[in-house]
Amino acid sequence: MMLRFASLGSGSSGNATIVSDGTTHILVDCGFSVRETTYRLSRLGLALTDLTALLVTHEHSDHIRGVPLLARRCAIPVYMTRGTYESRALGNIPQLTLISSDQPFAIGEITVQPVPVPHDAREPVQYVFRRAGRSLGILTDLGSIDHCVLAAYGGCDALLLEANHDRHMLAVGPYPMSLKRRVAGPWGHLSNEQAVAFLEQIDTDRLQHLVVGHISRKNNSIALAAAALATLSKPLCAPAFACQDEGFGWLQVV
Repeated sequence: MMLRFASLGSGSSGNATIVSDGTTHILVDCGFSVRETTYRLSRLGLALTDLTALLVTHEHSDHIRGVPLLARRCAIPVYMTRGTYESRALGNIPQLTLISSDQPFAIGEITVQPVPVPHDAREPVQYVFRRAGRSLGILTDLGSIDHCVLAAYGGCDALLLEANHDRHMLAVGPYPMSLKRRVAGPWGHLSNEQAVAFLEQIDTDRLQHLVVGHISRKNNSIALAAAALATLSKPLCAPAFACQDEGFGWLQVV
């Protein structure tokens, strides 16, 4: 069985990504209500009862909004760092596993590698998934690229990568100055240019799928993100783009 992945939605209004090998179905974040999550899963041919586990990256509402109720209502095992758990009142989570930000663990036959990232949260992580010699990286919600991130994501077969904002659009856009500084800062979100710089630095020789996600509706566009990617100095697979309303459908890693 091979890895595949899909998105229920990607953006500041809610995020959730599914990683599956056909038997194990892992939901990464849940920034939607239980009802909306149920509907969005159905578009991918899944139900809440199919979920094996729920992984949380950090405590911001667009990633964790639906987690507590989903965990209680459906008895889904939840994994997050201690910092994320202690950052807000989440109530009782019946099957909670507190993970280290840099120690791998297994869910079914899928190995999960947490990766600590620079973001304005208590103990945020992103994840790399491995199964049968293939790897999938999810990398959003970070304001800068450090050596730990570069080391973790090189050589992936598939990658969901943040390109949150265009620097010029953010600078002249409607956000208050304090929020502009936060988004553009080293603990905020990756710009189009930073996403390109990251791809220039890592090994992309095995990359089958590149999906650009967490694209701001107010400070970016698919056209601008695509134009930035077109400046890459090395050949790359044609990128796909995750949207807020529909995410993206199943992509298989072969």
